[in-house]
Amino acid sequence: SHDRILTHKKDEVWPTHYHKIAKEINVLIKGDMSINGINIEEGDIFIIEPNEVSSPIFHQDCQVLCVKVPSVIGDKYEIIRE
Repeated sequence: SHDRILTHKKDEVWPTHYHKIAKEINVLIKGDMSINGINIEEGDIFIIEPNEVSSPIFHQDCQVLCVKVPSVIGDKYEIIRE
């Protein structure tokens, strides 16, 4: 399984992406971030549905618990912005 706690540095550029199969259930353990214009605070749970494009912004160093259901290797599709 690729479920894990992820660490993202403040202002880290994380590719805009989506998953075709997995629903992604996330908990912000530490830090402050926003995703798709919605501010996420410590302890918040946020869910990314299949085919939903996510574009996170990390306002502080963040730790995120990320669980993908189902967890499928290779189920990540980056969106290249020109």
